[in-house]
Amino acid sequence: MKEFSRTARIADFLKRELGTLIQLQLRDPRLGMVSVTDVEVSRDLSHAKVFVTVMGKNTAEEAKDSVAVLNKAAGFLRSQVAKINNARTTPQLRFYYDASIDRGQRLSKLIQDAVDADRSRHQDDGES
Repeated sequence: MKEFSRTARIADFLKRELGTLIQLQLRDPRLGMVSVTDVEVSRDLSHAKVFVTVMGKNTAEEAKDSVAVLNKAAGFLRSQVAKINNARTTPQLRFYYDASIDRGQRLSKLIQDAVDADRSRHQDDGES
């Protein structure tokens, strides 16, 4: 149980710090407005998957350049986190586009469309 809480704490710390560092330290115009949505740290704390969304980019394909810039800057970001963290090790960072928000929006739209279709069908039934 303690193992879980440690990885969860480190993931939370990385999520906060990387969000700030990306905004303040990276000056690449291809980056755009990046939000860190989630971080998954491996049990041995050697690797971290960092999930991001990019404002105005709704697919992994559209966000590809931003994710590439982040992965190029991963070493720099890791060294910045290490300075703040003072831990013995800082996980290697790997950035991924977070498609879950996009998926959620698509599902919400499908549900809304179904509700609207159902409502119009019932109105048609009532008029006959």
